[in-house]
Amino acid sequence: MPSPFRPLFTALVLLAASSTLSFAEEYRLGPESTERGPNVPAGRLEHFEFNESKIFPDTRREGWVYLPAKLDPAKPAALMVFQDGSAYVGTNGQQRVPNVFDNLIAKGDIPVTVGVFVNPGVRGDSGGAGPNAGARSNRSLEYDGLGDAYARFLTDELLPSLTRQFGLNLSADPKMRALCGMSSGGICAFTAAWERPDQFGKVLSQIGSFVNIRGGNVYPSLIRKTERKPLRVFLQDGRNDLNNVHGDWPLSNQQMASALAFAGYDFRFVLGDGSHSGQHGGAILPDSLRWLWRPEMQPPSPSTNNWPGDEALNKILADGGHPGDWELAGSGYQFTDAACGDVSGNFYFSDLPKAELWRLSPEGTAEKWLEGGAKISGLKIGADGHFYACTQGGPGDEKPRIITIDPATRQIETIANNVKPNDLVVTREGRIYYTDTGAGQVVMVPTSARNLSAPHPVAGGINAPNGITLSPDHRFLFVSEYRGSNVWSYAIGEDGALASGERYMTLVVPAGKTESAGDGATTDAQGRIYVTSTAGIQMFDWTGRLGGVISKPTRDNTAVSCAFAGPGRAYLYVCDKDKIWRRKTLTKGM
Repeated sequence: MPSPFRPLFTALVLLAASSTLSFAEEYRLGPESTERGPNVPAGRLEHFEFNESKIFPDTRREGWVYLPAKLDPAKPAALMVFQDGSAYVGTNGQQRVPNVFDNLIAKGDIPVTVGVFVNPGVRGDSGGAGPNAGARSNRSLEYDGLGDAYARFLTDELLPSLTRQFGLNLSADPKMRALCGMSSGGICAFTAAWERPDQFGKVLSQIGSFVNIRGGNVYPSLIRKTERKPLRVFLQDGRNDLNNVHGDWPLSNQQMASALAFAGYDFRFVLGDGSHSGQHGGAILPDSLRWLWRPEMQPPSPSTNNWPGDEALNKILADGGHPGDWELAGSGYQFTDAACGDVSGNFYFSDLPKAELWRLSPEGTAEKWLEGGAKISGLKIGADGHFYACTQGGPGDEKPRIITIDPATRQIETIANNVKPNDLVVTREGRIYYTDTGAGQVVMVPTSARNLSAPHPVAGGINAPNGITLSPDHRFLFVSEYRGSNVWSYAIGEDGALASGERYMTLVVPAGKTESAGDGATTDAQGRIYVTSTAGIQMFDWTGRLGGVISKPTRDNTAVSCAFAGPGRAYLYVCDKDKIWRRKTLTKGM
């Protein structure tokens, strides 16, 4: 009996049939695709249905699992997931993956690999008149949309289910896990790996739809302005691919290739003469897989051509950076905050719930510098060498304050009370500016004040102001929004008044989010601004242009606050819940 799901993929069938005769004759399948070699054992295919998704509720889908002949249950196998699985799994179509896998695994050209061929979800009843009556494909929503929904579907739902059902032993190493797809399936494969490089390290995109169907046209700019992820990417397209209301497919794939080269990715781009068809991709599939699964190598250096004023990430991170460059500088705390560096390279931070202030030497020695004093959420050192802090109360005193701490005696004095401070900066002129997140305001108080009650705001109308930092000359103040997506800039007058307030920088907000969670902020010696956020540590040049997003130390947490410290003040330190991380940069603190 034919599957009730197959009529729902007529769009994919039409996609394959759109190739002209000349292209079909030019791109012929080779023997590695059309037949199994002599003495090559055949893997087997197992059919499955998956109808239990909570991420895409009320959908049903079918698929197949390819189990290679050499599969050893005692050894973790490589994994490759094919979107639009029915277009890849057949042995008489344009791709014929089971034949290709049998041959390449037997030759040792690719590892022993379990193939998962999964179709997009379908909603509704497939009964009634007409091939698709009463049913709706969920393909565009699942494949073309940005964000981590489809990646979570794979990692949290489908793959665990198949592992249980078929007793699979899959490698957890992302370098041994690949994704593949055609058209919308191609951008889907890239998106899932982009969102979860800790799960998938390889991508094969054929005629990928990196156009504005659901916002995928942003990827070239995101790649250029995001720290390089540990991905290996193979792109295939044809010069006669689509050019329609959503965009120009060949141009978009060339833009992707250019961006990957700029950022220093291990990638390959093959541009043929084909149309929106799997014919060319199928003809070169064996070589595509050989390239994708070749031994690991050092990624190439970024291919940059910056103007002097361009502030790309390769000016901050050696070779464009790599998330693995973060090193753990401290752990075992309850909640770290109030990142602060001094001129000697010492790094200070608070374990906020415990009302403890810690110091890490440039060499990494940790010392509990102050305890039982206050729950500090923001900390800076003034020109006079004293510490100034925002507190959220403390032992025996739960009222927030602005305080100063004598570095010699470690005695605490109250500068202002009846306040609700979050974070602060201190100017050379002896003015403290702090953020009042709940009121949407910035408040100023002189460092000379003592027990000043409810100082007046100097700026307002900010959407949950949080992080705050200064320009190197202390003439401008920058304030990040936690619930919005802006960093505000203010000119500081001679009397301390703030003027010319404007939304000067735009924070990246991840797909599916409405808030940037702009948190801590710091400035380097060249005037670049760094803001922690959900997306990562966002770096802006002094003109307000986004230079790039540095990956967070851990995927699930939002880095709270950051500061430069360490040897030469060249290390960027980040408070990340119960941990402190740092990484070497090519710049230094202000």
